[in-house]
Amino acid sequence: MSDNEIRPFRIDVPQADLDDLRERLARTRLPGEVPGGGRNRGLPAGELRELVEYWATGYDWREHEARINAHPQYVTEIDGQDVHFLHVRSPEPDATPLVLTHGWPGSVAEFLDVIGPLTDPRAHGGDPADAFHLVVPSLPGYGFSAPLREDGWDLRRIAKAWAALMARLGYDRYGAQGGDWGSGVSRELAKVDPAHLIGVHVNYLLTFPSGQEGELDGLTGADRERLAGLERFQGELGGYMAIQGTRPQTLAYGLADSPAGQLAWIAEKFAEWTEDGVDRDALLTNVTLYWLTNTAASSAQLYYEFAHAGWSMPEPSTVPTGVAVFPYDIALPVRALAERDEKIVHWTEFEHGGHFAALERPDLLAGDVRAFFRGLRQAR
Repeated sequence: MSDNEIRPFRIDVPQADLDDLRERLARTRLPGEVPGGGRNRGLPAGELRELVEYWATGYDWREHEARINAHPQYVTEIDGQDVHFLHVRSPEPDATPLVLTHGWPGSVAEFLDVIGPLTDPRAHGGDPADAFHLVVPSLPGYGFSAPLREDGWDLRRIAKAWAALMARLGYDRYGAQGGDWGSGVSRELAKVDPAHLIGVHVNYLLTFPSGQEGELDGLTGADRERLAGLERFQGELGGYMAIQGTRPQTLAYGLADSPAGQLAWIAEKFAEWTEDGVDRDALLTNVTLYWLTNTAASSAQLYYEFAHAGWSMPEPSTVPTGVAVFPYDIALPVRALAERDEKIVHWTEFEHGGHFAALERPDLLAGDVRAFFRGLRQAR
C-alpha cells in the first residue's frame, strides 16, 4: 500500500455487534432521581427510558447504515492516521470543492440531509452554478477514523490533514464549512492553507473578549446578552467539556460499557443545544456510530488536546469568512468581536435552529452555504 493510497470503504457492522447492543439495552439499569430535580440536574430518567426502549426494539441500524453507504466512502492514511471520508462529486463539472467537518457529538451522518441540495442543486430547485463536490471526513478518533494511533491530534493538525486530503483528491481551490469542532478546524484551515482555501463558512463561533480596555464599549444590549450566554456555557453548560478535557479516559469506561450511558451523555446535548430536538432516528444514528466504533474515549481526546494547548487570542484570518447564526445554539457570537479575528464578508441571523443545523434546518444551512460561496465566485 502506498502512503497516498485511497481505499474504498463500506460500513458493514457484524450482526453479532447489533445483537450485543440490544442485549445490553435490555439489561439497562437506571438510577433513581431526586424528586422534582428536573432537567437542571441532567437528562430526566423518563426521557432516557423511552429512548432506550426505542433503540432496543424500534430503531433499525441497517436502514441508516444503507443510507450512509449510498454515498461513496473511502479511507486514506494521513500523518500516520487513518481518515475515513465521504466523497460525493456533483453532476455539475464546474462545482466548487467543499470540505464539511462535523464536531462532537456529531458524525458524518449529520450531513446526510444537505448532501443532495449541495451537490445537485438543480435537482433540488436551486441554481446548478451553486453546486459543490463534497468531502465529508470523520474527525480523527471519531467513527471510522479510529482508533487514534497517537496523541497530539489538535485542531491545527486536523486542519493540516484536511489540506493534505483535499490536495490528494486533486482539489487545488476549495472551501470549508463546519460547526462545533468543525468550525475550529475550518478556521484553522484558513491559517495553514490560505493559498488554496477560497472561503470558510461556519455555523458556530465563540467570540471571547480579549480584555483590552474599551473593547466592549460599543456593544449593544443584545451583544451583552450574548456574552452572558457565553459565560453560562463556560460555567453551567460546559461541565461535559471540563470532564472530557481533563479525564476523558475515566469517563469513557462507563460510556464504552453501557450503551444507555453513551446515549444519555449524547442525548442531553441534542436536547439542550437545539430548538426542538432532532428526529430520534437521526439522534440514534449518531449515538450508534459512537457505540459501534467504541469511540467514547478517542473522540473525547480532542477536548483534552484543546484544554492543554494553552489559550491565546487567535491569529487574524485573511480568508473570507461567512457566519450563520442559529438562535438556539450553545452560545451566540458577537459580530464586533468576530470581525476582530475573522475576515467577515457574510453574516446571517436566522430565526430558527440550533447547534446541529444540518440536522435541524438543512434547508437554511444549505441555502446560506450556497449564498456565501456564490458571493465569492461572483467576486472573482
